[in-house]
Amino acid sequence: MSEIPAYTQTGADAGRAELADALLCRRRSRQLIQEAITAHRANQRAGTASTKTKSQVRGSGKKPWRQKGTGNARAGYRQSPVWRGGGTAFGPAPRSYRIDLPKKAARLAFAQAFTEQVDAGVMKVVEELTLESPKTKTLAGILTALGAAGPTLLVVKAVDRNLTLASRNIPTLEVAEAKDINTYQLVRDPNIILSREALAVVEQRLQSRVGNGS
Repeated sequence: MSEIPAYTQTGADAGRAELADALLCRRRSRQLIQEAITAHRANQRAGTASTKTKSQVRGSGKKPWRQKGTGNARAGYRQSPVWRGGGTAFGPAPRSYRIDLPKKAARLAFAQAFTEQVDAGVMKVVEELTLESPKTKTLAGILTALGAAGPTLLVVKAVDRNLTLASRNIPTLEVAEAKDINTYQLVRDPNIILSREALAVVEQRLQSRVGNGS
């Protein structure tokens, strides 16, 4: 049985949140975690960078000057990549950077990353996170009370309007729903705070890995 320290949103000690060892993955595979991170980051790329080749640049086929007698190097067309305003040689073209990671591997990488962060002691559980109004100052005070200094991932079961408005002016904070967090988010931030309800959702995700035998 593993434990995560729990607090109230005022920073008072609220005991421990227990996790069954069967839900965690003690096997370490940095390669698998790295593959999951690489796949996630690649899938965020739009792949819309585009340049024109010499055949796509507008212009006539007329020679800029005659072949001989000018003292200049020979030039056959103004669309040449060596000319200003000409085409681009070997430039980027629209493409897909998508990397498909098997679901079983993705679940295993998530479980390993989550276990690493539990063992490292960077996770905290807040018993109940409620904001009466969309005040950034109130949310910042809660984070300070919980000892979250620097980049922080705040995981909740569902993001409401007050939390959305209160968090958008805190540049070091990312708010995410428990059903959507991924391996990259787990390993990126040195502070991870989960609401009690969010932890239950994450446990269900970890249980699905165990149930599928992955």
